[in-house]
Amino acid sequence: MPYTPDLDRLLMPGARFTDEHGAYLVEAHPLGDVVLPTGRVVGCDPLVVPEAEPYTVAVAPGRYPARAWVAVVLRADAEVDRRVAALELVISAEPTTRWEPAVVGDQDIADLGDDDYFGYGVDAGAGTLADPTALAALESWDEERIEDVFIPADLPASPVPGLITAVLDEVTGANVVTVATGWGDGCYGTWIGRTADGRVTSFVTDFMVVPA
Repeated sequence: MPYTPDLDRLLMPGARFTDEHGAYLVEAHPLGDVVLPTGRVVGCDPLVVPEAEPYTVAVAPGRYPARAWVAVVLRADAEVDRRVAALELVISAEPTTRWEPAVVGDQDIADLGDDDYFGYGVDAGAGTLADPTALAALESWDEERIEDVFIPADLPASPVPGLITAVLDEVTGANVVTVATGWGDGCYGTWIGRTADGRVTSFVTDFMVVPA
């Protein structure tokens, strides 16, 4: 079967995971709203591939709360590190009863082999779930401006590693919220939650921090 994270367990404040390296205690942190003028959602490393395609599933245009699920790494019950385990864009507060992989373009889930998944590449250690409107604006920025906003010399103090929020399209208010992607660069998949009758509840990117 294709790789599917245990999101029902991961997206739970106080969830605890363990492996040979220690324990991971999950915290939920609100990140404010993400503005989706088009209702389309792109998962990407915005500092490297802002031109990434949106997922094939769209929602009604509007403002939706984002949430970071942070894994506090514990050794002997003391915090030694913290990593963003997942980034969630909450579409509805209704219960999620099932999850499906988010895909772009002509990606077909039937083509996935055992433990495979579709994901986006990260090369700058940053991930987002944003509207194409915001990312199109980012494409026009020069490198110096990108570094000033998204790679400041001193990151704002936050319990969420790598958290940066910036409005990129003043007309629509479309913004980008970035977080540090788990242990760093890699390829990370996004899953879509649905209610029992098929309505979208959330988009969640799994940064593969906690043990499977």
